Order: sequence, then C-alpha cells, then structure tokens
Amino acid sequence: MKKDFGLLLTSTIKWLLISLVLGSIIGSASALFLASLNWATNYREAHLWIIAFLPLAGLIIGLAYYYWGTEVVKGNNLLIEELQSPKKIIPLIMAPLIYAGTIITHLFGGSAGREGTAVQIGGAFADQLTKIFKLKPRDRKMILICGISAGFASVFGTPLAGAVFGLEVFIVGSVMYNAILPSFITAVIADYACKAWGVGHTHYTIGSIPEMNAINLLLSLGAGILFGLTARLFSAMNHGISKLFSRVSYPPLRPFIGGFILIAIIYLIGNTRYIGLGIPVISEAFTQQEPYYTFAIKLFLTALTLGAGFKGGEVTPLFFIGATLGSFLSLFIPMPYGLLAGMGFVAVFAGAANTPLACIFMGVELFGTSSGMYIALACVTAYLFSGHTGIYKSQAIGAPKHLLLKRHQFLN
Repeated sequence: MKKDFGLLLTSTIKWLLISLVLGSIIGSASALFLASLNWATNYREAHLWIIAFLPLAGLIIGLAYYYWGTEVVKGNNLLIEELQSPKKIIPLIMAPLIYAGTIITHLFGGSAGREGTAVQIGGAFADQLTKIFKLKPRDRKMILICGISAGFASVFGTPLAGAVFGLEVFIVGSVMYNAILPSFITAVIADYACKAWGVGHTHYTIGSIPEMNAINLLLSLGAGILFGLTARLFSAMNHGISKLFSRVSYPPLRPFIGGFILIAIIYLIGNTRYIGLGIPVISEAFTQQEPYYTFAIKLFLTALTLGAGFKGGEVTPLFFIGATLGSFLSLFIPMPYGLLAGMGFVAVFAGAANTPLACIFMGVELFGTSSGMYIALACVTAYLFSGHTGIYKSQAIGAPKHLLLKRHQFLN
C-alpha cells in the first residue's frame, strides 16, 4: 500500500510540473492569438476594402500549407489520429502555420472560429515535450490530451469544459479517465496564464429561466432534436463542400477560388454580420429574437470558408449558429429566447463535435448552474440526434450513441 501511495504521489508531482510548464506556454500562446485575432477583426471592420483581397489571402494560405504544411494539413484530425494510434511527433510547424492561417482568414473576411487554432497550437507544443522529457508512449497520449485541453480552456476561458473536451473528443462514447488529473491541472493553469496577460473573454447572460416542469422538459427535448439535426447538417455541408473543392487538383487554388465565391456572397448580403467570429451577433441573440435566416447564412458561409481550405475553427461559428437558431425558435417554442439561445449555443456544438459532457460543463461555466438542467437536456439530445457524424472525421466510435446506431465508422 505504501508503495502504491509513493508511486501515485510521484506521478502526481511529475504531472503537476509538466502541467505547470505546458499550461503556462499554451495559455500565453492563446493570449497572443486572441490579441492578434482581436486586432485582425477590428482592422477589417475599420477597413472593409481589405475583404476584396480574400482570394489572394486564400492563395497565400494554400501555398503555405502546400509547401510547408503537408504533414499537418489535417489539423485537429491529425491530433485525434495520433491519440488513437501514436506514430510520430506532431511537427512544431503546425503551430505557426495554423496561427498565421487563422489570422489571415479573419483579417480578410472569412467565416471561421478559433478553437481549432488553439487546440492545434496546444497539441503541437505539448508533443514537443515528449522529446524533451523523453516520455513513454502511454505518457505521450496524456500530454497530447493536456495540450488539447489547455488550448480549448484558455481560448474560451472555460477550464472545466476544456479539460473534459480533451478527454472526450478523440473517441465517441469513451473518456480517457487515466488522464483526468493532468488534463484538469493543465487546463486550469492555461486559463490562468491567458488571463494573467490581461486577455479577457466574452460574457453572455441568459436572463429569465423558468422552473423545470413536464412541459418545459418536453420543449427542451424538442429543441435539442432541432439543434442535433442542425449540427448534422453543418457537418454534412462542411464535408460535402470540402469534397467538392478537392476536385481542384492544385490545393492552393481551392481557397483562392473559394475567396471569390465568399466575396460575391458578402457583397450580396451587404454587411459583415456573418463573417469572422460573429461575437456581436451571438451577444444579440441573447437579448432579442433573431430572424430565421441568420443561422442559415452563418452555417453556409462557415462551411464554405473551411471547406475551401481557409483556416480556423468551427466552434465559435457553431456557437453563432446555435444561439441564433435558439433565439429564432422562441417564436414557436414558448420559452425565453435568452434561454433557448444559451441552449443552442452549446447544444449544436455538442452534436457537431460529439462532446456532450464538455458542452454541459461549458454551459454551466458560461451561464451558471440555474440553467444547467436545460443545458444538459439540450446537449445530450443534440448529441444523440446528430447521429454518427461530426466535424472531426478521424473520431472513432468507442460505443454507439444508441443501439439502433450500430456503426463502427462515421457516415461522413
């Protein structure tokens, strides 16, 4: 018993030190990334003429990955593949390439998110410690999970959700519990490090929350079904557009062509509400009812941006899609639009990323415990009704979501 205690204590101290180093590095990198992203967004909105150069920006991104990033072009899917079947260290060049690619995408008017960038930066930095500390293969999985958790936690300011996201994302229906302590420690440290640099995060308020009863339970389940089907649609459209652009034999031309299509759509829309992160519109969804087309436009523009080969994440656009859809649904579902916006905010993400537990934690961290039951119902229902699809094509199925879904591979 003493021997077991000694081994556990030694392991805890070891991972505490690793987490301290890793969390500090990734949290600081996230702070730099968020500050850069904020600058890019402000500059674009003050100089809208720059959107005209979106095709050129796409070509630059495409050329950079074609000549220097062929090993890391899979992005988050590469990290998931290494977690499932470790082969070789993630090239460090993943971090600067995804950082630059995402900033360029946002600066010139693409519709993308930020989680993919933070997660890839976190994973790339974390894997370098495998060599430095000469970690064993089993420890390499743990440090990759820590890197993913730290990146997610620090970019959104949600350490609990970040920790669970890293444990949950690579195999659907399974959680790697032996990495739970280092994952949580690294996520907390990364979040603290990011905030220590003075970088803040957007706050949302749901407002009135009705008492849970039988009717509201059924309404929540109904909303969750719609959120899950929307997540499924986003995943299918994202993969479909990507497959369509793959017909262009020279990869750098894909975002170049996509850039012209995006410019035409932005011009026809006549405003910039649907490009970039869309934070102002997300906040608006919590205070007023959104029209039916808001979520649909963002869904298509994001799928087009990422499918064409521009860089960034999917999560913040999914927040936008879910929040505005939830706000619109208040026209038919007799629940406060702020609550439905909050439910959609995390539930569409839960269905698209197949990470219901992380999304429940995120909802509680962002909106408080009083909305927890509604958030949980929406997330688990969306997760179930999104089927065996997802934004991460490399995810494996550890356990089917339902006995009727006995598939061992995704239907992407």
